Amino acid sequence: MSDSEMRILYVLTDLVAPLVAGYFIHQRKWISDAMMNRIIRFNIIVIYTLLSLLSFWVLKIDWELALVPLFGFFLILFPGAVGQIFFARHYPNPLDRGAYLVSAMLANIGTLGGVCAFILYREQGFAYSQIIGTCQNVALVLLIFPLSQYFYLKATGSTRKSSPLRDFCNLFFSWNQICLLGMAAGIYLNLHGIERPDFLTPAFVWLVHVSAWSAMLPVGYLIDFRHARPYILATKSLYFIRFVVTPAATCLLAYFAFDSATIQNSMLIFASCPTAINAVIAARLYKLNIDLPVASFLATTALYLVLFFPVLFFVLHT
Repeated sequence: MSDSEMRILYVLTDLVAPLVAGYFIHQRKWISDAMMNRIIRFNIIVIYTLLSLLSFWVLKIDWELALVPLFGFFLILFPGAVGQIFFARHYPNPLDRGAYLVSAMLANIGTLGGVCAFILYREQGFAYSQIIGTCQNVALVLLIFPLSQYFYLKATGSTRKSSPLRDFCNLFFSWNQICLLGMAAGIYLNLHGIERPDFLTPAFVWLVHVSAWSAMLPVGYLIDFRHARPYILATKSLYFIRFVVTPAATCLLAYFAFDSATIQNSMLIFASCPTAINAVIAARLYKLNIDLPVASFLATTALYLVLFFPVLFFVLHT
């Protein structure tokens, strides 16, 4: 089996398989909700921290790729701004509105986008996805988690019962942000010229698979087709944001920002990625409306794998 075929296989083993397994486990009631919450927190607190440390340790830090991280944050903030300005007002309940915004802002770039970029552009495309994915991890703990917490506090009225200092501490200081320490440690080792031992390379690959299963298993566990089905049509504006507005804006900016067609096309692949599993995780952690990001995740992922990426592959490969 070729390396490219192995990468395609990862889409099934690291994305589809744990999703199906989680759904099956929930139907059989083999794991309690409390245990699934522990799996989610283990992934965020332990696995994310280790992956952040190992990835930042070897990340090439220079000015050549300075624009790629900027696009990483653009791919989060732009769809979020479009969703907030034009569509979020249709959700008066803060728990719905918060779930909608995190679904618009988070795309499945680090996992699904990385595999798709690798299929087309090998290691170079995959490397770009990891840079973008790193930006998403930073935004997840610095922006998405606090934003989710804000909407939960707003829905419960807690924002009126505590001091501004306490609200700030609740938003930005929790165990969910501990992977920032891993990022800081990785950057420190990187800048001080301490090389990462070779034996950590296979360990990193192993952790990626563990993280994928630790993230996807709870998503499959949380899937409730009966409750999510009404949101598949109700969240059609997310399909417009994910597959039309964001790719168009990114394609235009990338054309002027980069000379390399590989980078331009990689940015287009990432800009059109479906809603990320982390949107479901954020909704679960902060008690937002889980059915909305689950519906968006299912529908946009299906459209991406069945329709959007095959079209991109045909257009960009020829």
